[in-house]
Amino acid sequence: MSEQRVKQNLQGSPKVRSAVGGIVEKQKSFKTTVAKLLGYCKKYVPAILIAWIAAAAGTVLQVIGPNKLKDLTDEIMKGLPKVVKGTQVLGSIDMNAVSKISWTLAIFYGISLLLNYLQSLIMATVTQTISKKMRTDISQKVNRLPLKYFDSTSFGDVLSRVTNDVDAIGDTLNQSIGTLITSVTMLIGSLVLMFYSSWILALTAIGASALGVVFMELIMKGSQKYFKEQQEELGRINGHIEEVYTGHNVVKVYNGSREAKEIFEKSNSNLYKSAWKSQFLAGLMVPIMSFMGNFGYAAVCLVGAVLAMDGKITFGVIVAFMMYVKLFTQPLSQMAVAMSSLQRTAAASERVFEFLDEVELENESEKQSNLTKVKGDVEFKNVKFGYTPDKTVIHNFSANIKAGQKVAIVGPTGAGKTTMVNLLMRFYELDAGEICIDGVPIHEVRRENVHAQFSMVLQDTWIFEGTIRDNIIYSKQGVTEEEVIKACKTVGLHHFIKTLPKGYDTILDDKASISEGQKQLITIARAMIQNAPLLILDEATSSVDTRMERMVQAAMDKLTAGRTSFVIAHRLSTIKNADLILVMKDGDIIESGSHEELLERNGFYAELYNNQFEVA
Repeated sequence: MSEQRVKQNLQGSPKVRSAVGGIVEKQKSFKTTVAKLLGYCKKYVPAILIAWIAAAAGTVLQVIGPNKLKDLTDEIMKGLPKVVKGTQVLGSIDMNAVSKISWTLAIFYGISLLLNYLQSLIMATVTQTISKKMRTDISQKVNRLPLKYFDSTSFGDVLSRVTNDVDAIGDTLNQSIGTLITSVTMLIGSLVLMFYSSWILALTAIGASALGVVFMELIMKGSQKYFKEQQEELGRINGHIEEVYTGHNVVKVYNGSREAKEIFEKSNSNLYKSAWKSQFLAGLMVPIMSFMGNFGYAAVCLVGAVLAMDGKITFGVIVAFMMYVKLFTQPLSQMAVAMSSLQRTAAASERVFEFLDEVELENESEKQSNLTKVKGDVEFKNVKFGYTPDKTVIHNFSANIKAGQKVAIVGPTGAGKTTMVNLLMRFYELDAGEICIDGVPIHEVRRENVHAQFSMVLQDTWIFEGTIRDNIIYSKQGVTEEEVIKACKTVGLHHFIKTLPKGYDTILDDKASISEGQKQLITIARAMIQNAPLLILDEATSSVDTRMERMVQAAMDKLTAGRTSFVIAHRLSTIKNADLILVMKDGDIIESGSHEELLERNGFYAELYNNQFEVA
């Protein structure tokens, strides 16, 4: 087979096409991410430009320094003894000229210091403002995302984007961008003045550093993928840690520590590998450029000595070039470090913008329908729903609930009970059918307006760090102390709170000694304070003992009076007094009626009830 044919076959192979396509895609992704980041910061461009101008001006003054130092050296050299026709002649130093040059250098370096300080102040302010805005945008984005996004994404990964990724972006904007500007300015300025002083020495310095630039370019191309892997693995390990520590007791009880440790060690090992490779490759840039700088010193000294012996340059030029070599190679090292940081930032930015670009909930600002003075009539009309398109959970659900009725939804695990409540609250959108409140389809009403009609008590208690009073009131405005105390007395919580050292001002945090049952009572009191026309109770008594359950049940009877309430319960004894019991199985209602009616039918509900009674 001919060489040309071999090349054609190789270039046309899937693996090669995949590799080439991957490289092109990464380059496009990097450029797209950088463009998005620049677009995100466009509001602050004027301030950034001022900072860059200040940095560039300060750098220019630093670059001029060696040229003045050359003049100073030449003035001093005039005072050294010289041999003229075999006779040693003493020279003289013009101290006025030396003083003038020295003061000029001091003024240049002083102004440069002030300009660099101004640049640092502006960039620190701008970058922290951008970081704050980015965290705010992510926080607001969380509220605009559908719940199905979090069904497939761990909370730890989202938190990693808010903390690690945003911090990486802020650090780079603060340090690396300014460093790049000063480095580029110093590099260009050094080149101009080197060629102005001696083009031969300038080419010598450039040639000595060219090899380092080639190595730097190769290293940057190879390290980008590892920086991206590092940020992604950091998100995964944060998600795993958050999950394990949240369910620490369960992990211990089921002896899952070994498995959790294995998962952590695997993720930690992957993070170590990607971080080691990225940091190692990035760390190579500085010693390589340092070596090339030292090599440049030697080359300049050697060539400079030859030129000085020929009388083509003065000794001051060699002294100036010794500094120019440093000013030339130092920016290359700084640019290498800054580019490494930019690569990490590109990976972090990609994750942040990927999150910010996620599909949001539909914008409902134009919807005119509004739920006001709700009585509580609720109707489900041929509702169909699936969390994924290929798996339907609710097949054809229909029900008509009158205002003030207490409706119990029962059925085996996976029947779709909680799903129905989620649909009623518009946490998910229907695939077909509609749900109406007081005859108004809820999809025609803004979500916030729908949510405002409900109080909710879930089986998973949610307590935030704050006082007991704050946890009970939550977002309700204008709640009096008497209303808080009344709600707590109703659920049987007031006596316990009064036994605490600070009463209602007791802070609830990780160190607070409060049981799950007491947390549940706080959430029930919270629902009473909200005083919404519709109520959802999802296993609300699951965390309390039998004696407390009776107290809570009595409180629930008061809470549900005059309100349309939906009760999801596995303990069928707690819903005997329900006005309507809907029995669900496989996403459909198979029976409905009161407790006595369903027992008389001796159907699926009776079987559930009798089995539970026998077990009890």
